[in-house]
Amino acid sequence: MKLTVVIVNYNVRHYLYQCLESLYRALNGIDAEVYVVDNHSRDGSVNYVSKRFKNVNYVESNHNLGFARANNIAIRQSEGEYILLLNPDTIVGEDTIHHVLDFMDAHPEAGGAGVRMLKSDGTKAMESRRGLPTPMTSFYKMSGLCKRFPNSRRFGHYYMSYLPWDNAVQIEIISGAFCMLRKSAIEQVGLLDEDFFMYGEDIDLSCRLIKGGYQNWYLPETILHYKGESTQKSSFRYVHVFYEAMMIFFKKHYGSSSLWLTIPIKMAIYLKAFMALIKMQTTKIKKTLGFFSPRRKREPDYIFIGSSASIAQCRKLAKKKGLSGEFYVANENTNPDGHLSMLTNLDTSRNSKYIVYDIEAFQYKTILEIFARRPIPNVYIGTYNPKVKTIITAEEILR
Repeated sequence: MKLTVVIVNYNVRHYLYQCLESLYRALNGIDAEVYVVDNHSRDGSVNYVSKRFKNVNYVESNHNLGFARANNIAIRQSEGEYILLLNPDTIVGEDTIHHVLDFMDAHPEAGGAGVRMLKSDGTKAMESRRGLPTPMTSFYKMSGLCKRFPNSRRFGHYYMSYLPWDNAVQIEIISGAFCMLRKSAIEQVGLLDEDFFMYGEDIDLSCRLIKGGYQNWYLPETILHYKGESTQKSSFRYVHVFYEAMMIFFKKHYGSSSLWLTIPIKMAIYLKAFMALIKMQTTKIKKTLGFFSPRRKREPDYIFIGSSASIAQCRKLAKKKGLSGEFYVANENTNPDGHLSMLTNLDTSRNSKYIVYDIEAFQYKTILEIFARRPIPNVYIGTYNPKVKTIITAEEILR
């Protein structure tokens, strides 16, 4: 078997459904198996998606095992020559996996590969390419020098933002959102470290691949990553888990460094975590005391593009939900430029806009390419799936 795909899910059933929809298009012609490991979701994820995707191997845990342990369960059962770790809040272009596998076959020295990740507005996610968080690289990141000098090979090494986006280039850290791995390399360097509950395990594995003599690569193939739909990043738990992962990685790989390096880095990690907690607590107290009330967020406008049948369904859904919408009948053959050619005078100064594409009228890769070609401020990707009559955006599910 050529490929095993592993998706760890937690309470994001609609995003998981969309991920699987795009994944199976991308797996066309590939001898592959798919595992979904559900970390004790409470939203009926497995029951929801299993009705449509019957060939998936479902693992239903009675506990939230964390990212590393859940992935390892499937990796141990995998039969593929390659293993793809894929987040459920992603959309994969139809050609992406084919091109990544072709690259891995042609480069036996490659232990793993990542891809160009887009945010929901079509801009490139910096996390697509990262460098090893050595003590000095971590210092530059936490001190703000990385953000200040992003194109510097020294100060900007954390995101390796001096590298080209349109060429295959060697990197150090592969994102766990889309992480293609050579199974023989994993058998040599070991599985994901289960000391990490969430965050940091992709950094640790990438580091061990390099230490094992393999190369890690960034490839200019495209996916969309909604970036943490199942994570409440404003919660105390997030702060605890995230900064604990930083400490685990630092102690594991740089714990033997000299004290003049280790002490400042440890202090910086604890200080960052403390400041994040103080900021959240202060905001909570201000809201409780009524010192400020957040501005009411304007309802976004929706622009629907698709087949006549899907547009008719979207009109009904928009009316049912009270959405402000515009409707255009088109497909990628009649209008390959999508909203870029139709909405030349798009006004986003007042309301954000979601461009909702019918996924049966446009390929996923076409939708992503359109947004990546010209991101527009406050304009975001939306999809409509006529099979389940559902609109998905980064903010909400409408059905």
